[in-house]
Amino acid sequence: MSVASLAPLAVALPLLGAALAFMLIRRPRAQRRASIATLALTLGLEVVVLAFVWTGGPMAVPLGGWAPPFGIVMVADQFSSLLLVISSAVSLAVLVYAAGQGAADGEESGPVSVFHPTYLILVAGVSNAFLAGDLFNLYVGFEILLTASYVLMTLGGTGSRIRAGITYVVVSVVSSLLFLIAIAMIYGATGTVTLADLAVNLGALDPGTQHLLHAMLLVAFGIKAAVFPLSFWLPDSYPTAPAPVTAVFAGLLTKVGVYAIIRTQTLLFPAGNSNADHFGAVLLGVALLTMLVGILGALAQTDIKRMLSFTLVSHIGYMIFGVALSSVAGLAATIFYVIHHITIQTSLFMVTGLVERRGGTSAIARLGGLAKLSPILAVLYFIPAMNLSGIPPFSGFLGKLGLLEAGVADGSPLAYTLVVGGVVASLLTLLVMARVWNRVFWRSPADAEDPDPVLLATAPDASGAESMRALRSSKHVDATEGRFSGENEIPILPRMMVYSTMGLVALGVALSVFAGPLFELSQQAADGMLARTPYIEAVLGTGAGQP
Repeated sequence: MSVASLAPLAVALPLLGAALAFMLIRRPRAQRRASIATLALTLGLEVVVLAFVWTGGPMAVPLGGWAPPFGIVMVADQFSSLLLVISSAVSLAVLVYAAGQGAADGEESGPVSVFHPTYLILVAGVSNAFLAGDLFNLYVGFEILLTASYVLMTLGGTGSRIRAGITYVVVSVVSSLLFLIAIAMIYGATGTVTLADLAVNLGALDPGTQHLLHAMLLVAFGIKAAVFPLSFWLPDSYPTAPAPVTAVFAGLLTKVGVYAIIRTQTLLFPAGNSNADHFGAVLLGVALLTMLVGILGALAQTDIKRMLSFTLVSHIGYMIFGVALSSVAGLAATIFYVIHHITIQTSLFMVTGLVERRGGTSAIARLGGLAKLSPILAVLYFIPAMNLSGIPPFSGFLGKLGLLEAGVADGSPLAYTLVVGGVVASLLTLLVMARVWNRVFWRSPADAEDPDPVLLATAPDASGAESMRALRSSKHVDATEGRFSGENEIPILPRMMVYSTMGLVALGVALSVFAGPLFELSQQAADGMLARTPYIEAVLGTGAGQP
């Protein structure tokens, strides 16, 4: 087996693991172990593919013996292979987190038992989207995501989750329908849906047709990426899901939309013609509005999960900013920022799950004193929060600095406006994160509004039988691994949840420590995507990418 043929295993292994997990549905412990082992093996294979691609260039794997452009092809280039590795690493951390939660809660049966097979199908959908070498296979990847994510979002069947799931599905179906119509129109105009073939043939269409097709793809992908004004669905959908589901959704699903936009702007409609330049200016405006509207929405929130959902929208704007610049510097900074944001945003939602577990709620007004109650939880929040805010020397600062430098190098008035908007959005992100830090972790629980009994009973100044009785009767005691041997003992967070969160926070720190090599890799990936020829020739053969 050649190294090139390993790429489809990034999709096949999670699907096989999902089948195994489903067969083990009545054996929760074996199911958790099988799921984690599957993702660990997938991650190892993707690292091998990444190493091969960085040294040997893009590789294409035709499926079913049909050569492109007539058959399905999976393509791993520097950008997609890097995203495969980071997405699987984050997915593995969240899966361990979910396994720790399930083991602690004793959820041995019921709807939660389908979590692991569905989660692995979700991972397969993400990998399929990153590897898709044609538009229809990309559509299939999105549909796998939609199906699995709806199941995960509605686990437990509560009213709020069903309502949020319906909104999510309706919006996603509209996006998919637009994408499917665009695919049909593209095939009718060019006779192919293979990305490499389209990169050669789309330029021959008349400008009006190119303009329409370009617009339809950007709208469809913009909904999935949650760019303004197509981001209205996200803050109401993500916070209602279980903590592990919200974490993986926030880290990965919108980035698949961003990935599709990057492919559209670099491979299908590259810079250099009036159509691409027009949409580049539109994307710059969209990026600015996404940054500012998202972070202003975050300022108005009183719940940590909703606040993080709005910051997620805001920071999508930074990625669109870099893509719209259509320069190597801007695209390289975007690639770096995508990797950073997948890691940091996921870790913050995982920390929020721990906060909700320890404090009984994610409402900012009802929390307080968590820094004394759980110092490790305070550290786990502080590091990614400062990273997301862009405080030096973290990767968030380095990624934003790269984007701002690319904007200054562009020199256009709109680019300079984005530079100012990026600085303002970053400062407001720091304000939002600092507000949570001060209120949730440092103020006294007694100063909170209607604090949960678990906070009052375990606060350093709490005492008395009444407080302990309130704590023992709290549902949050049953959701921990703690035991009450005396009146001063407090519940302990599940170790697997804490350790997996620590691992992901450490990965975020590692991105800062190794930012130099990662930026170099990002620039190489940007060079290859803007050149287009290596990708096209990997799929269609030598000489196909020449004009």
